[in-house]
Amino acid sequence: MRKRFEQHNQLDADLIPDIEIDGKSRHSLPKLLAGLQYIFVTPTVNEAVFEVLEQKILGGKQATGRLGMSLWEILVLGSIRLNLDYDYDSLYDLSNQHMAVRGILGVHTRQVFSKGKYYPVQTIKDNISLLDEATLAQISELVVKAGHQLKKNELESAGQAPGDFELSLKSDSYAVESNIHFPTDLNLLFDSGRKCLDVIAATMKGVDLSGWRKLKYLRRKFKRSYRSTADIHHRKGSGYQERLAEATKAYLAEGERLNERVEKSLREMEQLPLSIQLMAAMTSLTYYQGMLVKHLDLVDRRILKGEKIPHQEKVFSIFEPHVEWIQKGKHGKKVELGHNTLVTTDQYHFIVDHKVMIGQQDAHQPIELSERLSTRFAENYALKSISFDRGFYSLLAKQNLQKTFAQVVMPKKGKKTARQQEEEEDKTFVTLRKAHSAVESNINELEHSGVNKVPDKGLTAFKKYVALGVLAYNIKRLGAIVIEQNLLTTITRPTNRRKAA
Repeated sequence: MRKRFEQHNQLDADLIPDIEIDGKSRHSLPKLLAGLQYIFVTPTVNEAVFEVLEQKILGGKQATGRLGMSLWEILVLGSIRLNLDYDYDSLYDLSNQHMAVRGILGVHTRQVFSKGKYYPVQTIKDNISLLDEATLAQISELVVKAGHQLKKNELESAGQAPGDFELSLKSDSYAVESNIHFPTDLNLLFDSGRKCLDVIAATMKGVDLSGWRKLKYLRRKFKRSYRSTADIHHRKGSGYQERLAEATKAYLAEGERLNERVEKSLREMEQLPLSIQLMAAMTSLTYYQGMLVKHLDLVDRRILKGEKIPHQEKVFSIFEPHVEWIQKGKHGKKVELGHNTLVTTDQYHFIVDHKVMIGQQDAHQPIELSERLSTRFAENYALKSISFDRGFYSLLAKQNLQKTFAQVVMPKKGKKTARQQEEEEDKTFVTLRKAHSAVESNINELEHSGVNKVPDKGLTAFKKYVALGVLAYNIKRLGAIVIEQNLLTTITRPTNRRKAA
């Protein structure tokens, strides 16, 4: 049965509160570790975070069985993966070799009596995947409020009168990409066909299917036909349309023959004794065969018949069918494939809210955002201001936000009335509008922390990856405040020799 955390009882083990963190380093890892250490040593934050983790990971389970990775280790490893934009192999190396990381994990020893705990890479993968989007969002909220409390204490010690903590927020969206190749109808058709052949090849290791004696030859033939068509489409040249049409007909003919063979194999598999492996193979093969049929039709309609395919019929990846085609007009980025993500930050650069938008535009977001923020920051907070850019404007949204926020900065697109012009020239409005650009810097930092392209597969994993990135970002911001205020006695600050001399 998993536990919150259990310090290893080796005589040479270092305790988490005693781990030294280099406060002079400009690398992001020490700030993250300082934030994690503060969470661990602060009783109120520690208790709240572990309650959320227990509810998700241990909820409804009996307190029996072998000890798994502790809840604390799961949180630490997940945060580090996103903060440093690491893959699992890099995280595996760091968790087993980096002294400060192992210290915050609570498994570092001086190797007098033991070498300490070892983390296999598969164990790391399996445990980090236990966290879901909602759980990560809850923990992120707790981290943000802990950071706000530190800033509130700092302001009060500087002479500010006690009261509600004022929030000045900025909101913007950016595209988080999925890890897929650029789609064309030709290569999506090839992807569908080759995956059908991959599933058939794997199935034939345990089941005998007829008609696939020349499977490797069929794969080469299908690929050669795709390459020939794609090469003509890419290079163009004289007689381009005629040569492309001829090559496409040959390519579609190969695809049709492959589809007939796959349909025949599916009928054969339905007659065989069912097993888990066979059911999984049939599910995968049915999906890829459906994609094969779809793209045979799309290639025929687009290239041979010259049709313009409606956007809702398009699929941009057979592996990530949820991705959207995003054109935000950014310089050097004509098209991005993924999902727009709404990010809202405060004056201390914490991300107080985020949302992965599925099939939604910026203008749809402000009202829902207002409801989430007013619920999340109902007690001990004063929602002072919020700013957006022109793409978020709607009169209904602005009126709704004005019920919650003292000042709403939402520039109107197009021609303005005299009253709107006067409002946008107000000194406070102009100041907050200029300050809005800080959210772009926060988004850039978030992207460099790994939330620019999602390597995980599926929409649920996509949302979870973004949420974990936001949590890691907020823990790092918390750690930066902890180092700045020198709240942990174990933070080391190397002396400046030139100044000391």
